[in-house]
Amino acid sequence: MFESVCVVGAGRVGRAAAARLGERLPTRVTGRELACDGADLVLLCVPDREIAAVAAGIPAGPWVAHTSGAASVVALAPHERRFAVHPLQTFQPGLGPGQFDGAYGAVTGESREARRAGFELAWLLGLEPFELADACRPLYHAAATVAAAFLVTLHDAASELMEAAGAPPEALEPLMRRTIENGFRPTGPFVRGDRGTVEAHLEAIREARPELEPLYLALAGSTERALAR
Repeated sequence: MFESVCVVGAGRVGRAAAARLGERLPTRVTGRELACDGADLVLLCVPDREIAAVAAGIPAGPWVAHTSGAASVVALAPHERRFAVHPLQTFQPGLGPGQFDGAYGAVTGESREARRAGFELAWLLGLEPFELADACRPLYHAAATVAAAFLVTLHDAASELMEAAGAPPEALEPLMRRTIENGFRPTGPFVRGDRGTVEAHLEAIREARPELEPLYLALAGSTERALAR
């Protein structure tokens, strides 16, 4: 469907996308100069706040897409041949196109042709695509943020408690990996109904890291509600 691609933006996603697409069809990368003449697809890998302005500067003709998880495809106006593909993955500099492998991709298009174009791009990137309604993108991205960004927050909080206890924070990592490998099966005092242990946790946290008590209480409440379903 696509014979050439122009990637706008050379950040983490842009670099990885350009490298992967460059393995499969003619691809070039551009910046603010928007040197995209002749490309069948212009892929915007720019911050959400810049999508509308960048899209407005691209001459009509090619397909135009963005890789944002939360932004609407309407941000790509005035282009009518538009769609979005969000790689459901975290990217780091220097790790290359292999970061797409095994990840899913959320495809949003306002027509059958746009969705087909989105699926084609997802496959070119090496993603497993699924369709996502435009109105649901903020909620979907909230889910991704809970799963990724908040996981870092949880690790940091747990590490603080380990350090306060005089234990090595790195010892948490095998536990976190095994929890994922076990399919996120619940475990711990909430599963056992051990309120005494939970109260002991709270007492210790208040003494050692009181700023973490609200986080523990919020997560405890969420865990109890999940177990009660």
